[in-house]
Amino acid sequence: MEEITIRHYQKDDRSLIRKIACDTAFMGEPADIFFNDREILADFLTKYYTDYEPDSCFVAQNPDDRIVGYLIGAKNARVSDRVFRNKILPALLRNAILSGTFLKKKNFSFFFHCSISFLRGEFKIPDFRNEYPATLHINIEEKSRHLKIGSRLIAAYLDYLLWERIPGVAMATMSSRAGEFFMQQGFSHLYKGRRSYFNYLLRKDIPVYIYGKKLK
Repeated sequence: MEEITIRHYQKDDRSLIRKIACDTAFMGEPADIFFNDREILADFLTKYYTDYEPDSCFVAQNPDDRIVGYLIGAKNARVSDRVFRNKILPALLRNAILSGTFLKKKNFSFFFHCSISFLRGEFKIPDFRNEYPATLHINIEEKSRHLKIGSRLIAAYLDYLLWERIPGVAMATMSSRAGEFFMQQGFSHLYKGRRSYFNYLLRKDIPVYIYGKKLK
C-alpha cells in the first residue's frame, strides 16, 4: 500500500488543493460538467480555509510529495460564513462580472437553476452551530480513494479540534456513500433535505445530508 503522510497545510499546497476541489466538485467528479471557470469556483470552495484559517487545514501527501487529498475546516462556522459573505463573496462577484463568467452558457445555466432552488427555499436548513460550531470539507483524488486517507484526515482534524477545545463539528454532503463513511467515523445524522439545481443534468433531485459529532 502506498505510504501516505497526513500533515498540516502549507502555503505551497494551495494550488493542488484548488485543483482537487475542482476535480471533485460534482459529487466526486470534475466541476467542468456544470461550471466553466475553475479560478472562480476554487475561490468559492477553498479561499476562506486556505487564506483565512490555514491552521485548520490538513493534507494527505504521497511518497512523491504530491498532495492527493485534503481536509479544510473552520473552528467556528459563523465566523467563516461572515468572512466569506463580507470579504470573499464581493470580490468573487466582481471578478466573475469582469471576466464574463456569468455570460458563459454553462455557468449561466447553473446560476439560473441555483436561483430557482434558492427561491424554493431549498437552501434553508436548521442551524446546528451552537452544538457543532466547527465545520469541514474533505476531498480525495479519484485514484487515491481506496487508501483509507479520509479516516486519517478526519482523525487528525478531530484531534486538532479537541486540542482547541471545540465542542462539536458538523458537515454537509450530497452523497449517501459519504454519509456512511462519516457514520463510521462516529458522526450522527442530523438532517436530510433535497436540492433541485442539478436536476437539469441528472434528471433528479439530489439529497443533502448533514452529519455532526460532539467532541469530549
